[in-house]
Order: sequence, then C-alpha cells, then structure tokens
Amino acid sequence: MKKLLILLLCIPFISEAQIPVLSGKNIFKLNVSSLVAKNFHITYERKLTGRVSASLGFRTMAKSTIPFKSTVENLLDGADFNFNEFKMGNTAFTPEVRLYLGKGNLRGFYVAPYMRFASFDITAPIKYTYNSGSGNTTTEAPMTGKITSTSGGIMFGTQHRIFKVLTLDIWIIGGHYGSSKGTLAITRNFSTQQERDALKQELDDIDAPPFKFKNATVTATGASIQSDGPWAGIRGLGINLGFRF
Repeated sequence: MKKLLILLLCIPFISEAQIPVLSGKNIFKLNVSSLVAKNFHITYERKLTGRVSASLGFRTMAKSTIPFKSTVENLLDGADFNFNEFKMGNTAFTPEVRLYLGKGNLRGFYVAPYMRFASFDITAPIKYTYNSGSGNTTTEAPMTGKITSTSGGIMFGTQHRIFKVLTLDIWIIGGHYGSSKGTLAITRNFSTQQERDALKQELDDIDAPPFKFKNATVTATGASIQSDGPWAGIRGLGINLGFRF
C-alpha cells in the first residue's frame, strides 16, 4: 500500500515533464478511493482564471450495511445497537472554490474553501431489555429517519496531469464544521411501562458522534429521538482520476 501511494505521488511530476500544457478549462473526475467505502463521488471543475477554479461535487451511497463496521462500533457508545442490521445511505453536494498557489492552470498545490450539504438515511436497530412479567425480554426497536447537515470548511490538495488528457487530484487533508438536524422514529405498540422505560433509557444513552441526539420520547404507540446540534467532519486522503477537456 505504501509503495502504491508513493508511485501515485510521483506519477504527476514524471508525466508533467513530458506533456505539453493542457488548455482545456473543464475537468470531470471520479473519486476512486471512495469506492472502497461504497461511495460513488464525481466532481466537475471549471477554470475561472489562471489560478482560480470552481467545482461541484456529488456523492451518493445506497442504503446498506455500514462499511468498516468494527470501527463504527467502537465510535458509537452508550446504547446497544445491532450492527449487523444497522444501515445507512447518504447523498452530499459540495460546491468549492480552488486557489492554485503554483503556476495555476488547474495544476499544482491548492487551497479550497467549500460548503457541504449532506443527507443521511439511517436505520438503527436499538436493543433493549425489560421485564415482561415472565422474566427479562430482549428485543429491538429499528429506528429509521433522515438527518441533514450543512457545513463549511477548507481543504488542501494537489492536482497534476498524467498522460495527455488525464489528471490526478489528491485530497491531502481538510475539515468542515456546521450544524445538523433530523429525527429517527418508529411506529409500534409498546404495551407496558417497563418496556417504554427500558427503550427510553437506551435512547437517552446514545453517544454517536458526529450525530448529537436529544429529546427522546416513547409512548404506547411509538418512539422518536431528535438530532439537532453541531456537526463536524474530516475530508481528505482522496484520490481522484479526471478527464480534462
């Protein structure tokens, strides 16, 4: 893996010494590294001036079991989730302005302020145990819903041409901060007060960054919990292959 990363970093500089400067103002790119996490991410970038460009990225992941399940399991604390049935999908739009600090012309090291508008479709089965009268019973409440976030940030990266019309765009590191809101809910009969109390306790104990949950309610006919608070994320370590025209 280390050898592959070094090779990818060296290719742009080797290639640029052999290829004339490209004059196309547009680049259409695919993030090949995001495919590992079941994300499909494309970006369109257009040159505005010699050193400045604007781009719009679109990311989508079909709702499915979460990738890197063991890592996510370590991050989520408090409530007892059934991670084998935990599912999430997402979409995001990312408008961005890039300032190239080298020669420009859509090449070299860049600084990129951006906004991100994201939506997450979640099914979170929460396990809870209560006294049913004939002993302790363990069951699940598959909470479902959507959480949206709006955030702004800045990213650093480098872009170079490889071969004649291909480009390699490497996102080095970036981060964003903003807010999120949404609701997870289930409509189901919770017949006893003991069952309702047990589920509410599990909902109150959820600690699932970057989501911030609060205002859990459980009634005889359903349950809900809100997500409303700050939002933060990291963007980077991305490898994008592009076609310039």
